[in-house]
Amino acid sequence: MHIHVLDQYRHADSPVHRLDPRVKLVAALAFILACALTPDGAWPAFAALAMLWLAVTLMADVSLSLLLRRGLIALPFLLAAVTVLFSIPGNALITIPLPFTSHTLVITDNGVIRFFTIMLKSWLSVLMALLLSATTTFPDIMRGLRGIGIPSVLVGVLAFMYRYIFVLADEVLRLMRAREARMAAGPPGQKSGGSILWRARIVGGMVGSLFVRSLDRSDRVYNAMVSRGYTGEIIWPDKPALHFSDMAWPIAFVVVLVVIELWARLL
Repeated sequence: MHIHVLDQYRHADSPVHRLDPRVKLVAALAFILACALTPDGAWPAFAALAMLWLAVTLMADVSLSLLLRRGLIALPFLLAAVTVLFSIPGNALITIPLPFTSHTLVITDNGVIRFFTIMLKSWLSVLMALLLSATTTFPDIMRGLRGIGIPSVLVGVLAFMYRYIFVLADEVLRLMRAREARMAAGPPGQKSGGSILWRARIVGGMVGSLFVRSLDRSDRVYNAMVSRGYTGEIIWPDKPALHFSDMAWPIAFVVVLVVIELWARLL
């Protein structure tokens, strides 16, 4: 597995790409916060937030269909919000009788409003995160997180996790190839191997072997890093200063967000 499998960055020479990563992080976090603070049922405000995201996407010269398609990853998580359809008090819209019981489930108007509000908040937030990852490389995101004051331990954990998850994936693939090489193929149409308990024991052994190999590799990597001067914090090679041109766009972006939020509370 190559590191580019999870890399969402799309190279382009746009004004958004040229912005400082700290500025883009703050703007993205402000947009997500604005989505979270938008009142339930403020549909014009959500439409304005979507138009703002669309304007930034077009300015960034990133494929709109690609971001929208990847944004669908947020939809399955909305199943956790289905309960608000029945738990929020309001006028009954649909009554669903439960079989073999005398109870019913009542979908209320306020529940429907809350559900679609949660859906829009989640979807717009994911779209903004995807736009950030499409216009900013992962090392720049880590540099930006450190630049806005995120603790170095957390930034280091995220950086190492992103770097070595591919190494662990390759180790898993090697273990699976070794398992397949040692399994005798059965008759056509019949699964090879033993019972479920036997398969569980094999998988448990593979997990244990992966843990031991990972622990041994982490010791070697840490010793190699210490020998090269690692002190517990990732040192970035450059820390460019912010200029007025870097701050003008995000200030305007935040002002627009504030106007949208004030408008949402006056609707």
